[in-house]
Amino acid sequence: MQAVVLVGGFGTRLRPLTLSVPKQILPVGNVPMIERVVEHLGRSGVDEVVLSLGYQPDAFLDRYPDGTCAGVSMRYAVEPEPLDTAGAIAFAARAAGIDGRFIAVNGDVLTGLDVADLWNQHASRGAAATIALTPVDDPSRYGVVPLDADGRVEAFIEKPDPGTAPSNWINAGTYVLDASVLDAIEPGRRVSIEREVFPALVEQGAVYGVQSDAYWIDAGTPEAYLQVQLDLLAGRLGNVPDPIDPTATVDPSATVTGSFVGAGATVGPDVVVTDSVVMAGATIESGVRIERSLLGPGCVIGEASALSDLSVVGDGESVPAGTVVAAGRLPGPDTWPS
Repeated sequence: MQAVVLVGGFGTRLRPLTLSVPKQILPVGNVPMIERVVEHLGRSGVDEVVLSLGYQPDAFLDRYPDGTCAGVSMRYAVEPEPLDTAGAIAFAARAAGIDGRFIAVNGDVLTGLDVADLWNQHASRGAAATIALTPVDDPSRYGVVPLDADGRVEAFIEKPDPGTAPSNWINAGTYVLDASVLDAIEPGRRVSIEREVFPALVEQGAVYGVQSDAYWIDAGTPEAYLQVQLDLLAGRLGNVPDPIDPTATVDPSATVTGSFVGAGATVGPDVVVTDSVVMAGATIESGVRIERSLLGPGCVIGEASALSDLSVVGDGESVPAGTVVAAGRLPGPDTWPS
């Protein structure tokens, strides 16, 4: 069983954290996001993963130089230019010589989906493509996928207007695809699997959906990225890791609750950290208040500062003493590359 994992995006919604690394390298608990994705695939029976790379590919090549990740064999396919979802899947599959049925997943989705069941249902139905579906409260931000009584996809409705969706079951970003699907994807151009490939296959009656209420989250926004950390601490993703890395230094007068503190980080006197992520090597000076925020690796938060409401501090950023920020990005968007 082989899987293509899409990790080539720019991660713009998570900036400034993703100015220095792809989002799948960011930690979820004590390990990079990509390792949690690959580990789950491995537990489901995947023997080999092909990473479809684009943005900062060396971050993956340097971290996994021996070609294994979470105990699963891994290969790399680096896009020469952005090819969108279908283009990236096809490029990676062709580069790896995949010539049979395979799995494709979005690399920023954390899920408890039974991938082996998805694989088996696909095979039993003779489908060209099978899409995992998950229920959400507001489907207007996603691709909505209504099914008929036999589980065949009736339509693929991308981001419907609020209140107009025929279902709250959305595309969960995990697919089983027959190799024949690759024939419908022209090499070398941008092709969307959601907007081009799936709608064409739906017209042929060749796409099925499998509904699952297993844990699912698209961790590509600050809110969702923080939520997956809180879910991990709450045990919703399985084993609960130690929230404070053993190499971190936390002053006895500091209070850390519902938060992860990464390797080599320093939390100073009288600091309060609540429902937040403090990444490796970050320093929080005395008297700081951090609430529902994300602190990038190596950043320094000056004394008596207060960050809240999904504030995000980038890699190595120095925040001056006394700074008070709610829902801020440091550095701000005006400094980001276009």
